[in-house]
Amino acid sequence: MHSIELLPDESTDRAVRRVWQSLADEGLPSQTAHRHPTNRPHLTLATAGALTAEARTALAEALAALPLPLHLTGLLRFSGRMNVLAWAVRPDSALLELHARVWRILRETAGDDDRPNPLLSPGRWVPHITLGRGRGAVWPGPDGRWLPCEAGGPGAPPGWWAEARSYDSTSRTTAGIGPGT
Repeated sequence: MHSIELLPDESTDRAVRRVWQSLADEGLPSQTAHRHPTNRPHLTLATAGALTAEARTALAEALAALPLPLHLTGLLRFSGRMNVLAWAVRPDSALLELHARVWRILRETAGDDDRPNPLLSPGRWVPHITLGRGRGAVWPGPDGRWLPCEAGGPGAPPGWWAEARSYDSTSRTTAGIGPGT
């Protein structure tokens, strides 16, 4: 499986990692515990079984739109086989347009067995940055407990989606896509 991911600017990356550390300091599930060298704050735009050379070329063209504004808001909690605590991303029109374009590229270049994940399709996609995850995990207390006051609040400085990469979950490797690669 291949993911197409946006990476935040350094300041936003540090802010997310501080939240990861705060969760870990309280003994709660946190992405800090995920020690693989490719682990870093990111936003998944889409996934597909394979990335053809044609897809990579088209993705590089689409991702030339970077940098784009990044707006973090409150917390999201997803439950299921794995519970997830995430920092919500408020999508503006530029991010929604980029997401739809990336989704279309993957759908149009994929083979029958390599179609993009429908949960990430336009209209269903819930943009977020994962803070922690675990089977049966619980993060008690009010949502504002872990987020810095300035994050997502009135007058908060926006961040930027600065780079993009692909992540191959089989080889557990990344490759830059678009500007700066």
